[in-house]
Amino acid sequence: MPAGKFQIIYKDIKTKIENSTYPFGTLLPSETQFTDTYQCSRNTVRRALSILASEGYVQTMHGKGVQVIYRPLQKSTFTIGGIETFSESARRNHLDAYTRVIQFTDLVTDEHLSRRTGFAVGTRVLFIQRIRFLNEKPVIFDINIFRASEVQGLTPAIAGKSIYHYLEDQLGMQIVTSKRRITAERATQVDTKYLDLSDYDFVSVITGQTYNSNGVMFEWSQSRHHPEYFCFYDTATRNKMAPERFG
Repeated sequence: MPAGKFQIIYKDIKTKIENSTYPFGTLLPSETQFTDTYQCSRNTVRRALSILASEGYVQTMHGKGVQVIYRPLQKSTFTIGGIETFSESARRNHLDAYTRVIQFTDLVTDEHLSRRTGFAVGTRVLFIQRIRFLNEKPVIFDINIFRASEVQGLTPAIAGKSIYHYLEDQLGMQIVTSKRRITAERATQVDTKYLDLSDYDFVSVITGQTYNSNGVMFEWSQSRHHPEYFCFYDTATRNKMAPERFG
């Protein structure tokens, strides 16, 4: 089996679910049909389907097949549970997206920034601020701080497109884990300036630390979302614990 074949299959099926080639509520083709289509083993197909199930796209129906349970969330700009770029999220929700970079600065971490981000004092970082637009409306004010040694060659032009695609496709980085905290916070003057909040006086905030496959924290980020365009969405499974026995 070619390396990463299951990932190619996963991405293809995921795209077809998102564009309703495989609509909500229907059963996917059988494993046999998928093995014929992709010229691969059943194990490869099962691995791809397992990822889709973990992300809430499909559910196995014993004795019936694999059912599509994904539905687009029209105002969702961020999916909790996966590490997804802004452009990927917009495409998933069939929305037009673009990014405007408003700051791109080289800094050295001082004690204040170290306490805030977790980067050691003296670490050289890139400080980036961006405004994210969906259908011409500003919906996210992003603050990204990257460990400079891990993002060599990063430019404002790349930041205006997709930094993660650059890291993965050009630098070969494997982005593995993101630790996130979600809060609702009173809007600052900067939020009001860039997000066109109208009558809202608060924003939804996701603060995160992201690690690569070498265990290096390469990014601290804070995404400040317009509340009208923020949706907390997750997929969870219940692992029922056995009842405790006494006596």
